[in-house]
Amino acid sequence: MQRSGRATIADVAEAAGVSKATVSRFLNHRERLLSPDIASRVEAAVAQLDYTPNPMARALSHGRSRLIGLIVADIANPYSVAVLRGAEEACQAAGYLVMLFNLGNDAGREREAIDALAGYQVDGFILNTLGRGTALADAEALHGKPAVLVDRRHAGMHTDFVALDNLAAMRAACGHLVEGGHRELLYITEPTRGVSSRRERTAAFGACLKAVDVTGEVFESALGDSDALDAALLALRRRARRGRRAAVLAGNAVVTLRVAAAMQRLGLRFGEDLGFVGFDDPEWAPLIGPGLSTIAQPTDAIGRTAATCLIERLRGLEGPPRQLLLPGALQVRGSSLGG
Repeated sequence: MQRSGRATIADVAEAAGVSKATVSRFLNHRERLLSPDIASRVEAAVAQLDYTPNPMARALSHGRSRLIGLIVADIANPYSVAVLRGAEEACQAAGYLVMLFNLGNDAGREREAIDALAGYQVDGFILNTLGRGTALADAEALHGKPAVLVDRRHAGMHTDFVALDNLAAMRAACGHLVEGGHRELLYITEPTRGVSSRRERTAAFGACLKAVDVTGEVFESALGDSDALDAALLALRRRARRGRRAAVLAGNAVVTLRVAAAMQRLGLRFGEDLGFVGFDDPEWAPLIGPGLSTIAQPTDAIGRTAATCLIERLRGLEGPPRQLLLPGALQVRGSSLGG
């Protein structure tokens, strides 16, 4: 028999003189449904043709693809990359592969991403999305498949949720600055509208102010509005000159970079003119000024936990949606020891 390329189940059936259904029974370990002679013929044909079953086809025949769809807001964001790494490791350990869709910070692509991955028959979704817009209004968008949300919540989508414990992390950051003598605090965040994690950190900052004898303000830093950021930092510095040590808290690594650029423009020094603690612990944080103090998110653990939650659902776990909040870790460097 002349054959080119990889052998198919049809080739095996022809070589053994049986139907494809018979070969399928043999490959799915249902030899008891076959006579010893037929089973022997199929086995010989498989060996002769060096036939290897297509894993996707076999999985789909059992109703599972062993694929997990992972949607991230921006693959250029170190947070997304770290979550992806943790999720992928947990999925591989459980026998699943990850298919990635990067939104590139385009909220309009969220529904497109889910539809595209559903077309590949993924078993479920891990969603680290933008958290705004109506594209993910409810569970119907998920094609009936289970999902886990990471970092950002979606109103109307009642699924397991995994994120940083924002309240505890903010308490750690504020508490550290207050213990160091800072009495004027400025929390700088990206615009909070429609993004649950930003709203939660802002609310946590407000709660911390009520619990201690300090003065604080919130400033929303919009992309490209460097003049407003410079003005906010200069105003904080003026208050610090009146005898009350002042510090900045940054809501994420994006804001930290904006603050670092503004400090350089203004000729201000971390740890001397203003104290500083930022959420997220990028690899460059120790390299700026005296080193930037940060709240390190357990990104690898967040990814692993999200994948584990989803796999548990795929294996039949029922019950109400779970909320798993993981602790951050305060990394103290020079920027928070002065100001």
